[in-house]
Amino acid sequence: MTKYLTTLLFIITISAFSFPLAAQTSYFPPLGEWETRDAKQSKLKANELQAAVDFAMANEYSGSKDLRIAILEGFRREPYHKILGPTKKRGGPAGLIIKDGYIVAQWGDVGRVDMTFSVTKSYLSTMAGLAYDRGLIRSTQDKVVDYVWDGTFDGEHNASISWHHLLNQSSDWSGELFGIKDWADRPPREGGVDDWKYRDLRTPGTVMEYNDVRVNVLAYSLLQVWRKPLPQVLKENIMDHIGASSTWRWYGYNDAWVNVDGIKMQSVTGGGHSGGGVFISALDHARFGLLFLNEGNWNGKQLLSKEWVQMVQQPSEANESYGYMWWLNRGNRAWDGVDDQSIYYAAGFGGNYIVVDKANNMVVVTRWLQPSKLAEMMKLVKAAIR
Repeated sequence: MTKYLTTLLFIITISAFSFPLAAQTSYFPPLGEWETRDAKQSKLKANELQAAVDFAMANEYSGSKDLRIAILEGFRREPYHKILGPTKKRGGPAGLIIKDGYIVAQWGDVGRVDMTFSVTKSYLSTMAGLAYDRGLIRSTQDKVVDYVWDGTFDGEHNASISWHHLLNQSSDWSGELFGIKDWADRPPREGGVDDWKYRDLRTPGTVMEYNDVRVNVLAYSLLQVWRKPLPQVLKENIMDHIGASSTWRWYGYNDAWVNVDGIKMQSVTGGGHSGGGVFISALDHARFGLLFLNEGNWNGKQLLSKEWVQMVQQPSEANESYGYMWWLNRGNRAWDGVDDQSIYYAAGFGGNYIVVDKANNMVVVTRWLQPSKLAEMMKLVKAAIR
């Protein structure tokens, strides 16, 4: 009954925020292949399309290519911050533009495996979606303490946190996980350790705060539900089916090993600013984005329910620009000059993006783009559409 009521409320919400949907892709690239089309074949403007590519190449992320340096510099305000998991030196700008399933433009080394930081969160959200589809999570409104009873959600505050709160980053979970305290991750711009340490707790669902410790609590909780490593869940249920390469990896912190059913398993991270996360190529990102463009369907096989794909796009109560670990082109994160609420996207430190443009049946993957330039690049992509 609970799941029925949740689904009914979800349908009502969808009706309130319905968007025009593009026709589904007719072409799905098989393993090791991906057909290309020129601008004319795809009814795009060649000069404008090339301008978008040139712009991406000319506006490389300004941080160091040694990501250990970029990470420590980018998160220097965090007390006690250190690298706890694997890192990798990055490549240069790279990306693809996909139209109707075909590659219509690409730049840089699209096969190179790089860190992708918080784009990992959208992969993590998908692990929750698979659990929801299989009934392992009955409703996202369920309290997580009813699934994870080992003390992680003890106390009146933490016990009130639902999957919904973890997925839209409004949980305000309080505690320490794998050596990192929640208050030490992305602290406020003002104050010091005492102010942050003895802060007031906010009611779950009222304040959205980007916080990797709490995201990692979601990953840990999903590990308890699946009872198998999340990289295996991703590989077996998604990546193998969409023809992804064998090169991607998903890491946790070096000491994030837990005992599940007598077997040591690593609890992965949902980001990479302390190391870890998904390491992947632009080509594999594009396949993942294409799956979402087609509402979880890959060449006739429904890998992820349409219901879940719609759920991730719903504005959360605490931040209308954020769904279930996907950003929405609305609210205070709406792009200047791109008035299109059918767009949603995964975003990560250093200018890593997977953009799903439903209205135009497109996916844009761009890596190591100066983050402040994303909106301008997407304006150029939009200008290429006839």
